[in-house]
Amino acid sequence: VQLQASGGGLVQPGGSLTLSCAASGRTFSSYHMGWFRQAPGTEREFVGAISWTGGNTYYANSVKGRFTISRDNAKNTVYLRMNSLKPEDTAVYYCAATRGFSLATITTYDYWGQGTQVTVSS
Repeated sequence: VQLQASGGGLVQPGGSLTLSCAASGRTFSSYHMGWFRQAPGTEREFVGAISWTGGNTYYANSVKGRFTISRDNAKNTVYLRMNSLKPEDTAVYYCAATRGFSLATITTYDYWGQGTQVTVSS
């Protein structure tokens, strides 16, 4: 599976942004998908994940209620809708794919996209 993240950019605090992650291959629908982020000088951290069916979603406490993950298996794409953005959300955002079960754990994921920069600033 090859992953291509896009949709990052500069947004003001309180604004919204939607990231997309397009996957190649016909097995996308069999993978759970995760979003992670990494700010300068910090470790990569879990943002959220969605099960292969789309029926279950999981979020880090820091983004719960503000971010929403969805997927369209017909389009081989997973989305991260980010609302009420804060300066502390500034980071490079990565999508990743796994058939494992510990979806908040970085090492669970087998495939990673290249990352897209999100900057929240006035």
